[in-house]
Amino acid sequence: MTQSREADTASPSMLRACSGCGLLHTVPHSAQRETAYCGRCLTALHRVTGHPLDHGLALTIAALVLLIVMCTTTLMTVQTAGMTHSADLLSGPAELVRRGMSPLALVVIFVTLVAPFIKLGGTLYVLIRLRLPSPPAYLRQVFAVAERLRPWTMIEVFVFGVFVAYAKLGDLVHITLDVGVYALLALTVVSVWADSALDRELIWQQLDPDGPRPDRSMMADGADVIGCGTCGEVSLAPYDQVHHCPRCGSRLHARKTDSISRTWALVVAAAVMYVPANYFPVLTVMQLGAGSPSTIIGGVEELVAARLYPLAALVFFASIAVPMLKLIGLSVMLITTQTGRSEWLRDRTRLYHVVRWIGRWSMIDIFMEALLGALVKFGSVVTIEPGIGALAFCAVVILTMFAAESFDPRLMWDASTRRSAALQGA
Repeated sequence: MTQSREADTASPSMLRACSGCGLLHTVPHSAQRETAYCGRCLTALHRVTGHPLDHGLALTIAALVLLIVMCTTTLMTVQTAGMTHSADLLSGPAELVRRGMSPLALVVIFVTLVAPFIKLGGTLYVLIRLRLPSPPAYLRQVFAVAERLRPWTMIEVFVFGVFVAYAKLGDLVHITLDVGVYALLALTVVSVWADSALDRELIWQQLDPDGPRPDRSMMADGADVIGCGTCGEVSLAPYDQVHHCPRCGSRLHARKTDSISRTWALVVAAAVMYVPANYFPVLTVMQLGAGSPSTIIGGVEELVAARLYPLAALVFFASIAVPMLKLIGLSVMLITTQTGRSEWLRDRTRLYHVVRWIGRWSMIDIFMEALLGALVKFGSVVTIEPGIGALAFCAVVILTMFAAESFDPRLMWDASTRRSAALQGA
């Protein structure tokens, strides 16, 4: 682990602008397994895994094969009263569509199938074509798309949703885990391994070895020094003009456009949806003709009653605590930015990164409910129906994820700097 130094005599090829506070740094070239961190806010600037690209290629191929196996086999089979039902990856979304919850079905399909397939397929395509003597330039856009989909690829969240569903069904029906679940477990392990082993900086360097690099002497008045949030490349752009990263083509801004107002709008919308998400039932269990609606907190209580304390803690944390903490955390960051507070800037930047990473784990409940609705359809004996609360809760998760992506943590440091300058000039 290394800390970078502020860029006074920067090597042009290794200039990095911190995404957490905006400070420009020099990151030394390294072939070792190291991560360079911002000296001011400790945001990661540059990471070298030390693994050859063939290592990442093998793991990506394995993950893609496991994804195909998971998508083409059944996950679980349940039996009761002489009746049998099986469910695969698409059974849950199909049941949601049948229940009139098509938007929820589209979200589940996207984060468990479409996004993982595009991410893995795009990465695999790039790694294979990189073996050519002159890789085509469009590979940069392909890899940029794969990188942008990383927060929306939720295989590791889905596996927890499957096992919460398995625990909930223990007292209702006889359950058998099928090939798809084992493929899902293996896919989770291999995907996490592939993400940690893939040297993204090495890929970008090989995709654009001779690309334009800014020089300190070029950084005159009238130009912005902008770091790309997708590939990390630092480039120059005239003020008041739309600019795209010369390496990956992503649209660049010195700061995210209308970040405060857009984030506030998304936070308020998520807070409004949080009320019906917790008030209305997310599941209704119909057993022998009698219905028993269950809210999110009711599901936690059921797990506690069944003495499944670790799963109860997981569901409580992911479905109740995390959305609330995200709303509070984003509100605190917005208010302190607008008031120009200078206290705990580094801690607030860390809070932003935590909020941005943790929000996807709230999807555990959604995956569990979709799977239960597809599996337990035994007429008057026992049937589980997804409730309208699930749709509201999914809206909370998606809105808070968009809110975290819309917020620009560098604005906290900018506001603090402006306030300090105003106080000194007063």
